[in-house]
Amino acid sequence: MYQIRTATVSDIPLIQQLTDEIWRPTYKDLMTPEQLEYMIALIYSTASLTSQMTEKEHQFLLLYDAQRPIGFTSYSTTDEPGIYKLQKIYVHGDYQGKGVGKFLLEGVIERVKAANATVLELDVKRDNKARFFYEKQGFTILKEKDTYIGNDYWMRDYVMRKPL
Repeated sequence: MYQIRTATVSDIPLIQQLTDEIWRPTYKDLMTPEQLEYMIALIYSTASLTSQMTEKEHQFLLLYDAQRPIGFTSYSTTDEPGIYKLQKIYVHGDYQGKGVGKFLLEGVIERVKAANATVLELDVKRDNKARFFYEKQGFTILKEKDTYIGNDYWMRDYVMRKPL
């Protein structure tokens, strides 16, 4: 059975391992190898993950199938009262399409609702098929957003929201 547990700074090596196993295959066809490496260094370095967990107060969750780690997610508050942001959600490819992503997302929703969230928001790359997963879960597109991330790279996303 699937289990979700809260991650800590001591879990950063596991999150990095999962990033290698999940993130690379997820984005290999959506960006150049150079941008992929740049973004992994930007988002998933030990320093960046430590900052996300401690300074930015992102809550990380790890997903397990028995003892095997198979995914992770993170979420945080926003500047808008009642609105939480789903920062990341990744599940091993061999578990996709089996309700596992929905299970992990529901774990986030349960936690943010307990913290009085009324809306869950996320950014998704405009050409990422994950957008359709989010739509099936009740998210709708609020707007488009282009964010410069350095090194001549842009994140061209949809901002999606789900009322809770």
